[in-house]
Amino acid sequence: MRIRVISARSEITNLNPNEKTVHLAFRASNVDYLNLMQRCPRLRMIQVPPSYRKTMSNAIQVFLDMQGIEMLEGDVWGHRKDLDEYFTVDESTLQEINSLAAGGATFDDVASEVQKTSRLGAELIKYIAKTKTTA
Repeated sequence: MRIRVISARSEITNLNPNEKTVHLAFRASNVDYLNLMQRCPRLRMIQVPPSYRKTMSNAIQVFLDMQGIEMLEGDVWGHRKDLDEYFTVDESTLQEINSLAAGGATFDDVASEVQKTSRLGAELIKYIAKTKTTA
């Protein structure tokens, strides 16, 4: 799974319209979220750092919910944007999440177990488990 890391609002206009998952590494305004949704109509998940999530308006959260876009809190630990514009979740981590979810573990249990071996946030792990089991 690849997550496009966006570190500045100027990058939104250059995004691939097929992006489905993004991480915003800057404090986005409502206009930035709207521009992002307009540029990427297939968008399904936006991840922002916890401190940015607290300052987000309720109006844009409701709009994201109406569009079916999930808003997650989390960071992309250890990612260097100068080396790659995508943060990649390891295949072994994805397999571990899928096997735990398929084995009947709750999403919270899956998140706590996978966090022991990876540097992924709990919300991202739950999102992956949920989308893989429903897909």
